[in-house]
Amino acid sequence: MEFRQLEYFIAVVETGSISAASRKVHVAQPALTRQMRLLEDDVGTQLLDRHARGIRLTLAGQTLYSEATRLIDNRADIKARLLAMGRGQTGKLSLGVTVTHLWVPEVAKLMGGYRGRYPHVALDVFTLLSGSQLEKLNQGGLDAGIIYHDDHTPSGIEAHLLQRDHLILAVPANSYWAQSPPTRLDELAETEFVWGYRGISPVYYDRMVAHFSRLNFEPRVVQYGADNITILSMVAAGLGVSIVPAASRSHPMPGICFIELEELTTCDMPLWLAWRAGNVSPVLNNFIQMAVEIFE
Repeated sequence: MEFRQLEYFIAVVETGSISAASRKVHVAQPALTRQMRLLEDDVGTQLLDRHARGIRLTLAGQTLYSEATRLIDNRADIKARLLAMGRGQTGKLSLGVTVTHLWVPEVAKLMGGYRGRYPHVALDVFTLLSGSQLEKLNQGGLDAGIIYHDDHTPSGIEAHLLQRDHLILAVPANSYWAQSPPTRLDELAETEFVWGYRGISPVYYDRMVAHFSRLNFEPRVVQYGADNITILSMVAAGLGVSIVPAASRSHPMPGICFIELEELTTCDMPLWLAWRAGNVSPVLNNFIQMAVEIFE
């Protein structure tokens, strides 16, 4: 029994005769008659009761018609769903984003725009630091990640440059520095700093430390925070000042004053969209294309 035979059988039933069905399916009447005989031989019973005015279904024919129409409908539904998956219109995408960048307008536009264009794709967003995102990308736990990294893509990872960020000084809003902003880093030599751990984002940390080394500046670190939001919360609480990505300004956090310093704007912090090499997911490909549209 073939799908083609079932389609012919349904046409015969719905048109009421072999001749009318032959015109509908564009098959010669003798060939269609032969296909109906082969179908009956295959199932081992008569399906059509032929008479001068057309055909009537036998009990077996009625059963087959009911099942065949359901089967054909299911096949069409499966084909449509698979086609949608192949076009990236349905499925699932897991995205890693640092907490800092959740509030960046372009990132918000990317997530909202993707959801609007592909409403049947489940978009799962995980707030993770860059190092953790790279681990999960390599392990297959994420489809894509928005991360800080240098210009050397790690093995097994592909990436597209979204934008270049820089550093900025964050001070408590009620502090001396908020009222009298510094213009050089060396003015902060005796100021207490809140800092991040290297392990949470090694590339970001090393890039920042290397920049300070070139400037002969070493911050006086007295407090540590686990991530950028924690660090900013500590600054807002008056525990010290910090140097953070300029993207931090997008985060609505009271009690913080951000200060641009020329020495910090020259520290290039590339922001990348990264994914595991060899991931050919259509939903991922659509996401990458939209990211390119929005950030360029």
